[in-house]
Amino acid sequence: MANHETQQQQQQHQRPRQHRRSKGRHAAARPAAPARVPLRMLLRVASVAGGIQFGWALQLSLLTPYVQQLGIPHVWASIIWLCGPLSGLLVQPLVGHLSDRCTSRFGRRRPFILGGALSIVAAVLIIGHSADIGWWFGDTLEHRPWAVGVFVFGFWILDVANNVTQGPCRALLGDLTGKDQRRTRVANAYYSLFMAIGNILGYATGSYSGWYKVFAFTLTPACNISCANLKSAFFLDIIFIAVTTYISIVAAKEVPLSSSGAHPVEEAAAGESGTAGEAFLWELFGTFRYFSTPVWTILTVTALTWIGWFPFLLFDTDWMGREIYGGEPNEGPNYDTGVRMGALGLLLNSVVLGVTSVLLERLCRKQGPGFLWGISNILMAVCFISMLVVTYVANNIGYVGKDLPPTGIVIASLIIFTILGFPLAVSCSISC
Repeated sequence: MANHETQQQQQQHQRPRQHRRSKGRHAAARPAAPARVPLRMLLRVASVAGGIQFGWALQLSLLTPYVQQLGIPHVWASIIWLCGPLSGLLVQPLVGHLSDRCTSRFGRRRPFILGGALSIVAAVLIIGHSADIGWWFGDTLEHRPWAVGVFVFGFWILDVANNVTQGPCRALLGDLTGKDQRRTRVANAYYSLFMAIGNILGYATGSYSGWYKVFAFTLTPACNISCANLKSAFFLDIIFIAVTTYISIVAAKEVPLSSSGAHPVEEAAAGESGTAGEAFLWELFGTFRYFSTPVWTILTVTALTWIGWFPFLLFDTDWMGREIYGGEPNEGPNYDTGVRMGALGLLLNSVVLGVTSVLLERLCRKQGPGFLWGISNILMAVCFISMLVVTYVANNIGYVGKDLPPTGIVIASLIIFTILGFPLAVSCSISC
């Protein structure tokens, strides 16, 4: 009897061991899960967004006033900005198409990021030295046709270069995260974070008037203090874009695409993407006829929204210099002071935009994206109407052209700029 009980106990001890061995064999048979990309790598790769956005902030805050100082009439200034939408429509899809099939040993995305960053450096050097180049070709302080031509050339290169760099950077983050949705959300959050940092630093740089003292060599016979500040700000942009680009491309571990196009990431989607790449833009336009009425409504409202945003983004600092401070380009210090104050307003706008972007997912879960989008559009309309009211009050007080604006007018303008950060964040996220 004792021997029988001893045998039963031994069998019971052996069963868990056999079960554990069986589980071990099954676990060994399952393929190992792919290693998750380190958060530190995503953070470093996304940092280039800060360098790109730093230049965008300088471009939006300073270049519309500067081109008028070169002699281009106010009504024609917006024509120069047409390159932005055109390059976004044509360059980004083309760069995406080419980078998907790039067989460089450095990877698919990094060559385009580096090439775009070098083009940005070349473009801002051309823009910053446009007055000097025109002077060398015979321009005078009153007539600057050469400077205007050089400026426009550099400006269009800058818009194209920005689009060349942004698309591959986002695509690189997508390549690194793969199908890991959590890592993808983190990567997008990092990208948005660096965009906000770049905006804040860029607008802060544009609002400071003493950069020409740091870079004293920027003052030349053809380049006054305002021009020298712009040139100096672009030197800071070059340093920032160089550092962030280096950090980004060194951190990324890209697997080169073979000459046959067989890449681990692409194999799963090879059957779907082959014809799509060849169709290019035509397939995109061909899908319009399949859109339902709600989709057309969303697209129409989005288009009307950006018709409102576009003039604000182009002429915000110019509005502050002309309508609030009563100045004119090249006619006294009021205009330049107003432009710098407008850049300060855009800095506050970027802070609100960044905070809203961080909280937007939670707000959408709580209130719904449609409700937030509607509220943001109403708020945008109220702010733009408020700008008309502030302009009317400023022009009827009687200080314009004689003195600096009252503190209340300036504060009201800055509040409008700040509040507009919320609807701008929603327009850039939910409706897109």
